[in-house]
Amino acid sequence: MIKIGILGDIGSGKSFLANSFGYPVFNADEEVNKLYKSDKKIYNKLKKILPKFFQKFPIEKYQIINAILDKKQNLKKIVNIVHKEVRKKLRIFLKKNSHKKIVILDIPLLLENRINKKKYILIFVQSKRSDVLRRLKKRKNFNQNLLNIFRKIQLPLDYKKKKSNYIFKNDFRKATVKKYVRVITREILG
Repeated sequence: MIKIGILGDIGSGKSFLANSFGYPVFNADEEVNKLYKSDKKIYNKLKKILPKFFQKFPIEKYQIINAILDKKQNLKKIVNIVHKEVRKKLRIFLKKNSHKKIVILDIPLLLENRINKKKYILIFVQSKRSDVLRRLKKRKNFNQNLLNIFRKIQLPLDYKKKKSNYIFKNDFRKATVKKYVRVITREILG
């Protein structure tokens, strides 16, 4: 099984590229949201370490946002609890899809959390900063302070770009993405 990790800035189009391959995608953000909605153990752990912010289940996004904006250290506390469960979900996903030729890993902190292995193929999604910001501002819960905090915990984009096997210059057009996916899939599968 070939594992392709998608890297890039927040809002650069990683998920759109990941879903364009037509292979199973592990989307860590979606998994985290599912955990917030359904995993009472995570809620109890978060309530124990950050009782001021977590008082009702299921966990709502505003609870997470308020905790992170209160103190930057709270993000690390949340990540330490949630990412252990995300790793378990990833192992289940890989086992379930072990018969597939390719799986796509859409994990924002793939390198930061040392999830990737040397044999993973990494694709860096490069987008103009102005395009990224314009797209992010359209999101319902956009918050510039929160964006800055998340960017600070990520490795520099130049580092991610250097670590990548491929660089995809995203112009946010479906035709460009489809063409890139065809070319890269052909090259990877040989």
